[in-house]
Amino acid sequence: MEPKRELSSVDLAALATELSRYEGAKLDKAYLYDEDMLRLKLRDFDRGRVELLIEVGENKQAHVADPERVPDAPGRPPEFAMMLRNRIESADLVSVSQYEFDRILVFEFERPDQNTTLVVELFGDGNVAVLDGNGEVVRSLETVRLKSRTVAPGSPYEFPKSRLNPLEVDYDTFEARMEQSDTDVVRTVATQLNLGGFWGEELCRRAGVEKAMDIDDAGESEYRAIHRELMDLAEALRSGQFDPRVYVELDEDAESDEDRPLTERGRVVDVSPVVLEERSDLHSQAFDSFNAALSEYFYRLTEQAQREEEGGGRERPEFEAEIEKEKRIIEQQEQAIEGFEEEAESLRRKAEICYARYDLIDEVLSTIQNAREQDRPWNEIGETLAAGAEQGIPAAEAVVDVDGSEGTVTVDVDDERITLDATTGVEKNADRLYQEAKRVEGKKEGAREAIEDTRERLEAVKKRREAWEEEPEPEPEPDEGQEDIDWLSRADIPVRQPEHWYEEFRWFHTSDGYLVIGGRNADQNEALVKKYLNKHDRFFHTQAHGGPVTILKASGPSEPSSAVDWPESSLEEAAQFAVAYSSVWKDGRGAGDAYMVEPDQVSKTPESGEYLEKGGFAIRGDREYFRDLASRVTVGITCDDETRVIGGPPSAIEPKAETTITLEPGKFAQNDAAVKCYREFKSRFADESFVRKIASADRIQEFLPPGGSDLMD
Repeated sequence: MEPKRELSSVDLAALATELSRYEGAKLDKAYLYDEDMLRLKLRDFDRGRVELLIEVGENKQAHVADPERVPDAPGRPPEFAMMLRNRIESADLVSVSQYEFDRILVFEFERPDQNTTLVVELFGDGNVAVLDGNGEVVRSLETVRLKSRTVAPGSPYEFPKSRLNPLEVDYDTFEARMEQSDTDVVRTVATQLNLGGFWGEELCRRAGVEKAMDIDDAGESEYRAIHRELMDLAEALRSGQFDPRVYVELDEDAESDEDRPLTERGRVVDVSPVVLEERSDLHSQAFDSFNAALSEYFYRLTEQAQREEEGGGRERPEFEAEIEKEKRIIEQQEQAIEGFEEEAESLRRKAEICYARYDLIDEVLSTIQNAREQDRPWNEIGETLAAGAEQGIPAAEAVVDVDGSEGTVTVDVDDERITLDATTGVEKNADRLYQEAKRVEGKKEGAREAIEDTRERLEAVKKRREAWEEEPEPEPEPDEGQEDIDWLSRADIPVRQPEHWYEEFRWFHTSDGYLVIGGRNADQNEALVKKYLNKHDRFFHTQAHGGPVTILKASGPSEPSSAVDWPESSLEEAAQFAVAYSSVWKDGRGAGDAYMVEPDQVSKTPESGEYLEKGGFAIRGDREYFRDLASRVTVGITCDDETRVIGGPPSAIEPKAETTITLEPGKFAQNDAAVKCYREFKSRFADESFVRKIASADRIQEFLPPGGSDLMD
């Protein structure tokens, strides 16, 4: 059985209950390890030293740890840890809570000069966000810019969209949710109640209900049995009446070795605040608190990983982790379909309200349209409607907001908040809502196709596992001295990332090994020509206005320079680099032209009567042109000599990188495209923590052109 590496929503509900007992403790110090583990050292009046560990990497955990098992403090605290110390050192921990029923913990700290909130995301890629007293993000381990939410410095923190909290569901709501399903009982409990697959199976087993029973065959007796078990679980989580267990797969002949703790006699595979029926076939060790169980579990889990790494031999790929990942994706896709259905139903209801309350909505729209015909400004219209609401005018009372920038009005009617186009009538607004409902429903088909694709991937992983288990001879573990190392499959990739002088600029090495550097802005364009353009280099620029100064270097800044017989491939790659990072990309064009000149043709002195803006240069003499160069950029990750992100023309990057992604001008904003690349790279490497360390979305973004992009592969 693959060990559990992430805490569930049920685990976090129990953990929040126990951690709330430390409210009032004062923070002494904050530490950050390997960009994914946070250690908060606190002093509690009753308990003394308290060590809180939070990990958001491969293992997603949070718990109070045994002080003897806490890692030594890192030598030099990183910037994130220093920022955290400045904000919450000597602050009081005033509350610990779970957000909704999500895998999110919220820690509130108070200090006389400022209040600070730590939001710990133990789902997806994991994250820790530090918020100020107004709820704005001061700093986060990862910047998130998605269509659904944003977590970025200076922006209000956005929690994920709220879903049903199963611990607060009464029987009538429970029954209604169950009857909305068309699958079996366990999947219904897992998806409709936001509990996930494992707890769906656990509740069915506790209730004595066959999990594979078709939902059409289930009735009130089955529903009430499952709901009763759910409410018992909710009460235990609220009251803190736990029976924490760590579950262990014992080694051979270990059962008789009773002198050692159970967790030392085998492999830990699960931890829970309550006894699990689904783990009744395993041995378990009881603990006095869930925190103590978590501390023991993750300590032993780390030990196991180290032993397996040191043991050598053929390392078993993490098939079970892949299988669980695909199962989680299927679960999320099923939940997405449910969300589409709910959204479409909400849109249809809003459209129906438009007709049901036609007179009221028509009066709102007509009032705004008449005012606009008289050239009255939007803010004045909003003030007039607010005054009308105070006078008790029904149409004005329904108005919540008037947005002149969008030309919309938002109303609250029949318990629904509806945003209307203020420039059209009731019928067109209702029709728009109906059409939007149809569009949302259309997403369900795409989601169903995606589920089928995921199920195919799941079966493929299972087949790979079977083939691996049937392999007669183990393959030797490759060492770093061998040429052909399968870096994508390695479980632990060492990080080697020396600093280079040119990294402040855009840069890449051509397929022939020559360095190319380009400016990111006007200041860097100036610096490149004044400080780094030597007589044997070559200067490139696009024919289109708005592009980086691009220099093909014959040598480094402090190296002796001599004339170079430039390979044509290097010249073309430097020219393509100049095109890709210019306005050609930003304008969405698929190709552009660039020219090359020698350094003595580049001057900061304009022709008589002309003016050169900052970052601009005068070019004198003949130019060598490179025509119709493709707007393409490839980003990749290198593993052999150095471990880092690289990016540039495809022909230069693909031979050097272990894996690559090619982009072209498209619709995704620069930061969104970087996030997509980051997630794709994580899916390709077995060592996801390696990708997190050397190829975060921010680092990938440094190699993407300004403007929209699409991933080609």
